[in-house]
Amino acid sequence: MTPAPLHLAGERLMLCPSGVMLWPARRLMAVADLHLEKASHWAARGRHLPPYDSRETLLRLSALMRRYAPRQVVLLGDSFHDPAAPTRLGEEERALLARILAAAEVTWVLGNHDPVPPEGLPGEAVAELWLGPILFRHVGGAVLPRSGAAEVSGHFHPKASLETRAGRISRPCFLADAQRLILPAFGALAGGLDVRAPPLAALMPRGGRVFLLGRERLFSAPLAACAA
Repeated sequence: MTPAPLHLAGERLMLCPSGVMLWPARRLMAVADLHLEKASHWAARGRHLPPYDSRETLLRLSALMRRYAPRQVVLLGDSFHDPAAPTRLGEEERALLARILAAAEVTWVLGNHDPVPPEGLPGEAVAELWLGPILFRHVGGAVLPRSGAAEVSGHFHPKASLETRAGRISRPCFLADAQRLILPAFGALAGGLDVRAPPLAALMPRGGRVFLLGRERLFSAPLAACAA
């Protein structure tokens, strides 16, 4: 996989085709919206989905931990699909998560699906996190609280469609402008929201760029070029 550079608030970030963001100067990796145990959440409500989402999500994350060896991991909210989800993890998934949490300093940014800290798991839980000029939080805001700052967030699960010579392609994507970066959802069952939807358009009033996830590289285009 070949990450692509993005500059925010004077800092050089790297966007990985896997959907994670890297901050090389700090040896930091950020990932959004794991939604662990989403399938078991819905199974309890009579909607049965394949019960392998947590395993798939954690295996992918574990592979990226080995690949990039970050010193710090920022989980940008909705890491679990509901507050009780940590108690539903199977033994294999719990062991995978334990290895991930032991490999780096972990910060849990709280989200709307997991508004309380995960009980019994290591790491610091915060509503938002400032690191230098960059604010990490779950839901991006229309106004940044500091002049010259930038924001990295999740929540919206952005996806985009582009017309190509081979036809239309639709994929999860990073969405960025000069001040903010919204990460795609990492979870296996997370779904997505089109970048032209009003909640995302409101955060990008002057336009922006999308970086569609590919197997080995990202596909970048102006937001205005995205198909409706």
